[in-house]
This record gives sequence, C-alpha cells and structure tokens, in this order.
Amino acid sequence: MRKIINDPETFVDETLEGILLAHPDELRAVTADRRALARTDAPAPGRVGIVTGGGSGHLPFFLGYVGRGLCSAVAVGNVFSSPSAAQIHAASVAVHSDAGLLYLYGNYGGDVLNFDLAAERCRAEGIEVRTVLGADDLQSAPRDRADTRRGVAGLVLVYKVAGAMADRGGSLDEVARVAQKAADATRTMGVGLSPTVLPAAGEETFTLDEGEMEIGVGIHGERGSHRGPLESADAITDRFLAELGAELDLTAGRRVAVLVNGLGATPLEELYVIYRRVHRTLAEAGVEIGYRLIGEYVTSLEMAGASLSIMQLDDELEELLRDPAGSPFFRQGSAPVGETAVAVAVADEGAAAVEVTRAASPSALRARLLRVLPRMEAHREELRTLDAALGDGDLGVTVAAGSVAIARALEQLPDDADARSLLRAAGDAFAAANPSTFAALVGSGLLAAAERTPEGTHLDRTGLAAAVRAVAERIAAQGGAARGDKTVIDVLHPVAEALDAGADAAGVAVAAREAVAESTAWQSRRGRAGWQQERSVGHADPGSVAVTRFVEELALEESASGTAS
Repeated sequence: MRKIINDPETFVDETLEGILLAHPDELRAVTADRRALARTDAPAPGRVGIVTGGGSGHLPFFLGYVGRGLCSAVAVGNVFSSPSAAQIHAASVAVHSDAGLLYLYGNYGGDVLNFDLAAERCRAEGIEVRTVLGADDLQSAPRDRADTRRGVAGLVLVYKVAGAMADRGGSLDEVARVAQKAADATRTMGVGLSPTVLPAAGEETFTLDEGEMEIGVGIHGERGSHRGPLESADAITDRFLAELGAELDLTAGRRVAVLVNGLGATPLEELYVIYRRVHRTLAEAGVEIGYRLIGEYVTSLEMAGASLSIMQLDDELEELLRDPAGSPFFRQGSAPVGETAVAVAVADEGAAAVEVTRAASPSALRARLLRVLPRMEAHREELRTLDAALGDGDLGVTVAAGSVAIARALEQLPDDADARSLLRAAGDAFAAANPSTFAALVGSGLLAAAERTPEGTHLDRTGLAAAVRAVAERIAAQGGAARGDKTVIDVLHPVAEALDAGADAAGVAVAAREAVAESTAWQSRRGRAGWQQERSVGHADPGSVAVTRFVEELALEESASGTAS
C-alpha cells in the first residue's frame, strides 16, 4: 500500500486538523474531536441551517461543500463510515438559528440511521428539522426501488441549489422544496477502472483484471452492473447517456446541468474527453447545457474512474445553480470569504454516561463479555474480506473497534451492574466506536433490548432470548428488513429460538452456523449488499457471520469455564 500517511488510525483526524489549520477563516470545529465542522459565519438569524455529513475518503465531498451559498455544517465519519448521531447533533446545534435545519446527505443506511437519531434529539430540543436525501446513482437499484439508490456526485448540484436558497433567506419550506426538486431531477452513472485502498485495512476494496472496467461502481467500491473490457471514452460516455436518457428527458428543447466527476486518480484531461462527447451528443439531440462542472467533486481516495451527473433544469433551478458560492474546495462568483469566526463554545459530544442500576449479586454476563469481546479482533480480516465482496469492507473494523469499545464501557461499570445497564452501555459504545450502518443498527438494537429488560436483574436464558429478539425487532424496524432478506436478522432469530429451546452456547452456535449456511444461497435484498442483486448469491452475509463468530467465542468460553451461559 503506497500512501502518504502516518498512522492509519489517525488519518482522518490529521486530515481534519490540516484542513482547519489551512482554512481558519472559512471553517471551524464545533466539537472537541473536530468531527463536526461549521462555516465561520453560521449561525445567522433567519437563515436555514443546512447540515450534511458522511464518511471520509471522498474529498471534497461532504465537508468540501460547507461554505457560503452551500451547506452550513458537516459531521465527519471515519473512512467510508457514517458520523455518529452525537456528531451530527453537535453540528446541528452549532448552526441552528430561528429558521430551522435541513439535513441533506447521501442515501446510505448508516447515515440515515444516525441522522434520524440526531433529528429526534433536535426536535426534542425544539429545533425543526427536515430531511432530503441524495439518491441519484441509477445503477444501484432499479427504477421501481429508486428510493433505495445511493447518493453520489449529483448531490453536489443539490447542495448548490439548497445553499443558494438558504443564503437568499428562503424559509425552511422553500429550502426543503428546492432541495427535493433538485434531487428528483438528478441522475448519475459512473465507471471504475481501479480500486481504492482503505488506510486502516491496507487492502483493495475490489479487484479488476488488467484492462477491465466496472460500470456502475459505487464510491465505496460497491460492485456495479457490468464488468468487461475497458472501452473507449466515447463508448463509456454513450453508455452513460443511454442509461441517463432512459430516466431523464434529454430531447430537443430541454436544458440540463452536467457534472463530469473524477473519482480520485483520473487525469483532468480524460474528464474533458468525456465532457466533449456529452456536449456534442446532447447538442445533436437539441439539448442545451445551462450549467457545467468538470473536475473532482466526489472522490474515492485513489480510485480511477469517472461519473456523469445530469440535472433536468427549469428556470428556478438554473438560477439557483448560478448564485455565488464559496468554500475552501468550491468557488463560484463573488461569495465573500474570510469573515470573522462566530464565537461559540466547542461541544464535547462524547458517549453519554449510563445510569447504572446495581443487582444483588455480581454479573456473570459482564465477566464473560470482558473475556470474550477482546477475541473478536481475531475475526477482523475475515469480516473485512466478506464485507468487501458485498459492501465497502469496513465491517471488520466496525466489529473489532465496537467490541473493544464495549469492553471498555463495561469495565467502567461495577461488577454487580444489572443487565439493563450492561445493554445500554454496550449499545452506546458499539454505535459510537466506528459509526456505520451495522454499528447504528446493532447499537440501537441493544438499546431496545435494554428497554425491555427489567431493572435490577441479571439475564437468565429466557431473558437472553428476549433480548436477542428485541435486537432483531429493532433492527428490522429501523432497517426495513424482514426474515429472508439475507441480513443479520436471519441469524438472530434462530439464535433466539435455540435459546428458547434450551440449547447451550455450543448448540446456539450450531444454529447460527446453519442459518448462515442456508442464507448464503439467497439474494441479498437490503443495504449495500442489496445493491449487488444477483451477485450476492453465494456470498455469506457479513453481519450474520459476525454474530456467529461472537456466539462461537461465547461457546468456547463456556466450554473452557465449564459453566453454562
């Protein structure tokens, strides 16, 4: 792996430190960990605050569009991982005025869950929040499931429209309306020529043979819709326009905005070759390009490739796109920069303290978890490899970091803490350690299990089964999955059923392995794996494998100690 970095674990924080040092007149940190940033002139009375966020590794995406005529604040996650709900909330509070907030971000499971949690917290504090999702990647799902599509480079055009309306003094209704209008009018299609390498993992997110390309590849390395020999720039562009034209009206008399985007390692010259073909083809069809951007606007570390975004224009959208805007990464017109920073306190958005209830005796569960959780590090690479085949390869980091975080949280609790306190601490710690879809879902599930667990008690086998079932039900409710969709739910229910039947830990592990083996032959229907469609058949669901490995470690511990769980 060739990267100009120091420690992979500090890569994101050192990047943010460098950005803040370089642009103190335009950006400020609003949390002690610098994972929430705001423009220096926010908040402003009467101006809607626009909050975005997402994983690192995509500069200038997300934090690059915080500035005048753009977004107000951003929450920054680890590489390809969602920011936490606490970081999003801190960004929200920092730029909230009397006009309300618009959450504007890409349609990724972990981001949706954590932004929704932050919105609930804001609303409880009397802050009005609306949400608009970017879902422009037409190759990530068919038209009848367009609401599940990923948000990619087309979101930059939506930022521009929404930010212009907000800086004009538009109401929250108006800002949300034009943002949704822009999102609905935008589609994107991309091609990947080489993979990206996650700094923490040091492994390629996908593989391509020499001379191959992947049409429809995602910005985290998710598989596309077609893999084959590398074609000419014109042939690739024609593919893009054919697919985009199937969903947009690219006929004579229409006006469009065009964004040709490089994914990180594509020379600018090649992007202009693509634009040349777009311009000529649309001109021949009688379509006029009213606004254009060519360059790197949404990247994926060092991935080679490009994407084409087209927005169907009307007078309102075109006028808003042309308004001035300015951030350290985007300049248009005469947007002012260098204004004095707003003086605000920096929030400490660390994990919330858990109120502990003590039981009448020491917790065997706490002691066992403290022995078992550190062993999950041994499964990091297996889970990374499984997740790289269906997603973005971060599950190994999520599970390993989350397990360590839970262990640290449990160490802070007294040895007689009740099960409710243990579950709450575990849920908070896992969700915050390496925020992602899996982390948010499992963390929320553990909190749901805590809510259903009586205070002052330890978990017996019946209570443990009820807790597992509560986790599954919360994950299903938040993620929209059901049994048979090939998600972690398909292993959690068999685990609960085995516990109900009186199985020991070894028997529960057998039930989990059988569930994984059965579901491997299914097609994934939810999350990033669902974007792979028929390509997911034959691949084990990574989250289900993670649960299985945890149950297996519990079984080994039970066998070694000679006592039942």
